[in-house]
Amino acid sequence: MPEDKGWKSPYLLLTVTMLLWGSSFASSKSVVAQLPHSVAALLRFGGGAVALLAAVAVFGKPAATPAAARGARRRAALAGVLGVFAYNGFFFWGLSLAPSLDAGIVIPVLSPVLTSALLLVTGRERASGRRLAGLALGLAGAAVFFFGAGGSTHGGTTRLSGDLLYLLSAVCWAAYTLIGPRVLAGIDPLRAMTYATCAGAVLLGALAAPDLGEVHWNGLPAGLWLNVVFLAIGPAAVANLLYYRGVGTVGPASASLMMFMVPVVTTVCAMVFLGESLGGLQALGALVLLSGAVLAVTRGRVPARPRARTAPTAGKKPSEL
Repeated sequence: MPEDKGWKSPYLLLTVTMLLWGSSFASSKSVVAQLPHSVAALLRFGGGAVALLAAVAVFGKPAATPAAARGARRRAALAGVLGVFAYNGFFFWGLSLAPSLDAGIVIPVLSPVLTSALLLVTGRERASGRRLAGLALGLAGAAVFFFGAGGSTHGGTTRLSGDLLYLLSAVCWAAYTLIGPRVLAGIDPLRAMTYATCAGAVLLGALAAPDLGEVHWNGLPAGLWLNVVFLAIGPAAVANLLYYRGVGTVGPASASLMMFMVPVVTTVCAMVFLGESLGGLQALGALVLLSGAVLAVTRGRVPARPRARTAPTAGKKPSEL
């Protein structure tokens, strides 16, 4: 097991990951303010694809056989259609209509609620009273949040439309979460993320093609390019590397709890750097939604950290996620 202290602490790595992911909402919003949303999505994930390809060249584990490599690329590319292209197509479109603050609440908080609901509906997990209560609470909070967005004085119906696009992003991410383990089984997570990001970036490029000619490239400020580089290298590449390392140590259950840091970071960044705010009804809905999501994910229990292997089994490989 990796060392748990100092800069190698898995919780420190996960904390840095959540800081990067949380800050990406406001950062992406500032890019969308200066570029068409389709072009903004292409720049972020086109750059992210390049950064991840470089990471694979340095850190990636090769596939067992050429045939396995081809199959892995195919499966990961198909997953990228949903988890990268569709998710970010809706996300960046939503950013052009609604505050990034809403995205930072709807997507990371509602995604686990939707994932849990889909698991129950498909019969892959059994319902418990606490989990059902969490789902009901989360969905009620989401309803209040969207109702508050529709009546908000900051954006009105446009804000509600953007929030509904964020909801579609959350649906895409929940579905991607469910199919991911089966579609990407037997492949290095970093390499899988790279293939998926590359496939999604190609499709985002096709979507952005009609808008590329409208961009005055020579007039774009240096600050925008620095922002794009940050989004490509930080949230897209570095954050994923740290996330996989952290999850491999503490397990997916504990890592999922860390995801609830994202709305906090997003809220701070959106308020401080963009001057965004929530109405009273939206804030109430967000709190109810967050409470329901935590209850649905944890079922009222704090997940235990996986134990290290004992000496008799030290020679065996640890199971992979």
